[in-house]
Amino acid sequence: MKFNHFLLKMNLQMHKLYSLDELQEIISLKLEEEIFNSKPEPNGLYEPIRYLLALGGKRIRPALTLMAFNMYSEKIENAIDAAIALEVFHNFTLMHDDIMDNAEMRRGKTTVHIKYNTNTAILSGDAMMVLANQYIAKTPVEVLKPVFEVFNQTAMEVCEGQQYDMNFETLTQVSESEYIKMIRLKTSVLLAGALKIGAIIGGADQADTEALYRFGVNLGLAFQIKDDYLDVFGDERVFGKKIGGDILANKKTFLLIKALETVQGTTKDRLLEQISTTEAIPEEKIKLVTDIYRELNIDNVAKEKMNYFYTNAMLAFEQIKVNELFKTELRKLTGQLIERNN
Repeated sequence: MKFNHFLLKMNLQMHKLYSLDELQEIISLKLEEEIFNSKPEPNGLYEPIRYLLALGGKRIRPALTLMAFNMYSEKIENAIDAAIALEVFHNFTLMHDDIMDNAEMRRGKTTVHIKYNTNTAILSGDAMMVLANQYIAKTPVEVLKPVFEVFNQTAMEVCEGQQYDMNFETLTQVSESEYIKMIRLKTSVLLAGALKIGAIIGGADQADTEALYRFGVNLGLAFQIKDDYLDVFGDERVFGKKIGGDILANKKTFLLIKALETVQGTTKDRLLEQISTTEAIPEEKIKLVTDIYRELNIDNVAKEKMNYFYTNAMLAFEQIKVNELFKTELRKLTGQLIERNN
């Protein structure tokens, strides 16, 4: 037994485990080398791509791909192109989302369609989708087919989620189940797909790849509901943007949906008045709606739902059949995403 334990310990030491910081550095270097320092023509097509990608962000999706891969292999170079594909695809969706939302700011900077123009943002976004496919095509040939299938399924589902989100803008009421379906498609499947792709390239068996996918879906749902919560109840100094943006936009978040399900009487009249008017004083509207949420205990309802999905995520996480040491970084990142205040 001592000998077997010694061999196990030696094998673990031989398997290089990358920290989140190391993986983010690898991703940044890859982007710098192949995209930021690349100057293809016409510049008018590629400059907006470099601009958006250079705005940063936490590079969570490519990091998830590399973390899942690293559970089964230390040869990160085999998965880095797929990781970049997911980062480029994610930013492509942001570029087009900003056009559809007529958003003026992204990560504290001017959005692409405002900085350049809408036609440029549409075309550069299209080019990013092509670029993402070029990177995913560099996946090792023995796993290219299943990886490509997951990538395409994920991309299509993200588009479906965006369409549901746009549909919600014209609906007077959206059910909780409809909202969960929308955020699952728009947000969660990309996290889940990133993990599954990394696991496939790393050589995981089907049970593990599916467990990682379920983990990613539930983590994404918890993440989005936390985002809805922070937009209302977050600390503006920490959150990094104005609190109450969703309220001012009358966006159908989890909080508003649950409030509309439970509100009654004169409180209902006040809430409906606030979400139907376009002439309210912003600070007053945010305060009135937030006060109604507190009165209805919506802040705690949101926390309970977030914890429900987080619990489901961790149940799936425990089903992944690798040594617990190999799960360390992914477990740590999961905690950061759920406990975050920004």
